[in-house]
Amino acid sequence: MLLSIWPKIRNKIATWRGGELPGIAVIGLVILARLNGSLQFSEWITLDTFLRLRPSEPMDERVVIVGIDEKDIQDVETYPIPDQDIARLLRRLQTYKPRAIGLDIVRDLPVEPGHEQLVETFEDIKNLIAIEKVLPTKIKPPPGFPPERIGFSDVIPDQDSKLRRSILGMYRDETRKEYVFSLALLLAKAYLGAEKEKIELENGIHDRHTMRFGETELPRFLTNSGGYVGTDHFGVQVLLNFRSGRKPFRRLSVRDIETGQFNSSWIRDRIVIVGVTTPSIKDTVNTTAIKGLNPPGEIYGVEFHAHATSQILSAVLDQRSLLRTWSDPWEYLWILGWGFLAMGLGRLTQSPFKNLFGVGVASFGLVGVGYVFLAWGWWIPVAPALLILVINSLLFPAFYHYDQALRSQINVRQGTIEETFNLIHNGPMQTLAYTITRIQNQDLPQDELLLKLQTIKDDIWDISEYLKQETLTQEETLRLGSNLKLSLKRPISKLLYEVCRDTLERNLPCFETLKLKVIKFEPIPEQYLTIEQKRKLCQFLEEALCNVGKHAKGVTRITAIGKLHDEWYTLSLKDNGSGICSSSENRGTKQCKNLAKQLGGTFKREPLSPQGTLCELTWPLAGRNWSLAKVSYGLKTLFLKGLKYIKKR
Repeated sequence: MLLSIWPKIRNKIATWRGGELPGIAVIGLVILARLNGSLQFSEWITLDTFLRLRPSEPMDERVVIVGIDEKDIQDVETYPIPDQDIARLLRRLQTYKPRAIGLDIVRDLPVEPGHEQLVETFEDIKNLIAIEKVLPTKIKPPPGFPPERIGFSDVIPDQDSKLRRSILGMYRDETRKEYVFSLALLLAKAYLGAEKEKIELENGIHDRHTMRFGETELPRFLTNSGGYVGTDHFGVQVLLNFRSGRKPFRRLSVRDIETGQFNSSWIRDRIVIVGVTTPSIKDTVNTTAIKGLNPPGEIYGVEFHAHATSQILSAVLDQRSLLRTWSDPWEYLWILGWGFLAMGLGRLTQSPFKNLFGVGVASFGLVGVGYVFLAWGWWIPVAPALLILVINSLLFPAFYHYDQALRSQINVRQGTIEETFNLIHNGPMQTLAYTITRIQNQDLPQDELLLKLQTIKDDIWDISEYLKQETLTQEETLRLGSNLKLSLKRPISKLLYEVCRDTLERNLPCFETLKLKVIKFEPIPEQYLTIEQKRKLCQFLEEALCNVGKHAKGVTRITAIGKLHDEWYTLSLKDNGSGICSSSENRGTKQCKNLAKQLGGTFKREPLSPQGTLCELTWPLAGRNWSLAKVSYGLKTLFLKGLKYIKKR
């Protein structure tokens, strides 16, 4: 079984070596481009696009933004906002009993009037968290503010200036091991650690270097996470899963707080983040992951901190997905899979239009799968896989068809070589063998010898002219060794009759004693044989008959039969001559075995008792379930042999 399958596997491997090498090269180039970071921008754009296209989520009412807008600044008539106004705003907010207040306004220096009032306010409001900047350029927190209530507001944009990550914690000073937390993390910690939830911040379990709240472990961003390559992953960073929707958080103005024109329950037991929300004060960050922004592609810094805080709360309390990525082996296995799928499409779709349609369907499928995975919280490599899919699906068919055309030409040449051998073997070589035998027996006159040599010469020239003409005209004809031409468009049974009649009339030494000829060939439906298979079957029968004429001394009876049985066809030739007692395989025998392999059948050449030789070719009819038929035939043969053995016993 394995021996019969191995040649097919070896042929497929050979085909892959030629036709698939360009496709494999494309996969390798795209993977190299991804490894050196050339595809980062395309993967970032894909991530932002998928996040932007998600359905709108309900407002997260746990986070409220109090924005100092342009009208508020005009009312105060100065900027920065004086300390007394900030103090009054914070005390007013505290009356509504929020769970935590985040002040996203720098206050490292006094802004008179009212600095002393602000300092007192900082001391009185225990759930207030102020900010500092740790990364260059550094900005100190408010003087005297408790360190445990100071969070940094630093952000780290990518190379395209867009924000996709949030820093939760890092060392302010590596040498002194001063570890600081972000404003968003401290706000989330204050909310989750309250009496109602009692969920504390701890180290991760699966990843000891990350953070977790209860059972929710925050997936840490690494240097090559997702589409990133060689990115600095200092501290603890996470990918930011922005909340979708035109109004992700409730927003109030300073005027709303001072006038009290809002529902107090909007603030009670919530997180309130105070910051600037006016274009005149440039406190914005860039992102294209949120739709409907005004101005487009920008959100205020206070909104960024709201998204970062909400992401933690929603993951812990609502099981909202945090963005995760596959490990590198899985990502590149995924990319390889789509690359080989592209090559498969190139093989299956012969028509350019079908190929284009297949590429379109596969591309939409890939994008759809990537979108669904992101909705589940997994950022998978869509851009590299899509690039390979498009390139390989469009270029691979061209390389593949070129390779197939080249292989077809090689097969045509190989077929010409084999046909030339058969013509020479069944024509001039037979005459030459007969002449040599006569010379060895010293019963060949010189005149007859010259005539034989001239015949051999003429036959070779005739073969040469025939092959030239066949190449030029592509006629579907067969030339026998006697120079007889047969049309291969005729039924195979008629062709086999003609081969027998013509070959048995040749002047071969062993045919002189022949007395009885039994010839019978059952027809085969035309759809089961190609022109080339007809040619090879006829050549098989011609060579077998010529072997009888040369070697079967004393032959008196020849039986040539073609029989159809159980979806199999058997073409056999029997004689009762002395035959050849040799176990070695000559060129003709090897060709017969190759023919049997091409037809999916078997060939045997064995002696008969008491004298004679059987030469037999058996194959299943093409288009049938020949594998099943082959098993059936094998079992039947085994049964008959067993029956004969029992009878002998």
